Amino acid sequence: MDPLLLVLIVFGVTCAFCWIASLITKDTSWVDRIWSVVPVVYVWIFAIAGIAAGDDAVRLVVMAVLVTAWGARLTFNFARKGGYTGMEDYRWAILRGRMKPWQFQLFNIFFIVLYQNALLVLITLPAYIAWQHPLPFGGWDAAFAALFAAFLVGEFIADQQQWEFHKAKRAAGGTLEPGFATTGLFAHSRHPNFFFEQAQWWAFYALGATAAVSAGLGVWGGALNWTILGAALLTILFIGSTIFTESITASKYPAYAEYQRTTSMLVPLPRRRSGRAPEAA
Repeated sequence: MDPLLLVLIVFGVTCAFCWIASLITKDTSWVDRIWSVVPVVYVWIFAIAGIAAGDDAVRLVVMAVLVTAWGARLTFNFARKGGYTGMEDYRWAILRGRMKPWQFQLFNIFFIVLYQNALLVLITLPAYIAWQHPLPFGGWDAAFAALFAAFLVGEFIADQQQWEFHKAKRAAGGTLEPGFATTGLFAHSRHPNFFFEQAQWWAFYALGATAAVSAGLGVWGGALNWTILGAALLTILFIGSTIFTESITASKYPAYAEYQRTTSMLVPLPRRRSGRAPEAA
């Protein structure tokens, strides 16, 4: 049985669950709650298929372990912020207020449920390429796996710094100038956690591409193959989401405009000197 078929079956069941649950609970954050879980399931489906076939599955197992570590970190961070306690993403409530009920329901089923769940399948498909080309694990595989792990550590650090800032903000009664994190990694990127999240999936794509190149597929179809769509669409989603999130933050904190002028949005870079950046208390 082609493991992609099993992945698509799980995808269909997951979409149905998220949509029905959103209608029953009037909470559209169900995709957020499964975001860190189903990619792990998908990659392990490919890895187990490779093992069962008796192929050289080292690359697939490494990919599955890396994604499992990614999922564990994301699940932990989402849980400690109350993501599994029924708290809906505040951005959906804002969008709901800007749309008519029928418009939001269309947005819910087509974007929140179908598109985002499809994206979770797409970002894992480099493992499908690796399953199709079960070649020995090599130096480039090790390099991209190490890069994935480094980005994972970077995201953990960024999330921890943001968590510590908001903990201090709550301890200060909800007000802590300038109102948002600006130190540590946030001195070099307004959203370092977003950057590292995307970068991990580009490294994951590179692992699948390495398998295709090793199979002699060259640049087109190898280094650049159709599964690049997942990482590319994830980047587009994050950019759009970041712009929307920043519009909300800028409306709440006047100092955010200066932070935007002096600090890179995603890629960590030296802070620009064109203006005075806000300093955290």
